[in-house]
Amino acid sequence: MRPMYLREVENKPAEEGPYAKTVAAIRASGAPVPQILHLFAYKPKATVHFERFSQAVMRDPSPLSPGLRELIAAFTSARNQCPF
Repeated sequence: MRPMYLREVENKPAEEGPYAKTVAAIRASGAPVPQILHLFAYKPKATVHFERFSQAVMRDPSPLSPGLRELIAAFTSARNQCPF
């Protein structure tokens, strides 16, 4: 699957917000910035809810261990040809 390119999102400098330092450090290292971080940096007020939801699903008490949940997520991402 080809990644989607959203010029306005990916080219906007992440100058402020909770993800700015992370995006800047990744860019400075020369590594590609994961696309989900572009979205988080572009709309941090909107994505904070997604971040909280994801953490709750992956880390809150559950019959499945956090490691097994991570394995399921990694397997699903691989099946979807998603590197994230």
